[in-house]
Amino acid sequence: MRNLKDGIRSLVKIDFYGNVHKYFRGTDKEERFANEIRVLKALEERGCDYVPRYIDSDDSELHLTTTNCGSPAPDISQKKTDKIFHDLEVNFGVRHDDPFSRNITYDPNEGRFCVIDFELATLLDMPQQDPDPS
Repeated sequence: MRNLKDGIRSLVKIDFYGNVHKYFRGTDKEERFANEIRVLKALEERGCDYVPRYIDSDDSELHLTTTNCGSPAPDISQKKTDKIFHDLEVNFGVRHDDPFSRNITYDPNEGRFCVIDFELATLLDMPQQDPDPS
């Protein structure tokens, strides 16, 4: 596996198949690990298609495996970044508590921006959908 990030809060690697492997470390690692899994599963249930998909996890190693959402998008504008995080909260009930461009990727296969790193996110109630006008 190839290292993508080796920081004080996590080690992130990508495998031969393109899946992302995140090993949690540092303060509150157990809580951050559990929260990221909980939020990713909720987003999948709520139909959000611009976040990684949960594949597997290992509690003993604090190891999370997800799908890949492309590459960092360092040139994304602040306006676009703000809109993506706003839409995530309004449409899917997740407030990302680290709403910066470092947590936005671009997936060329899907042709869209994606949001990553939900260890510091807050899961809110699912927003009410507008009733069908017909």
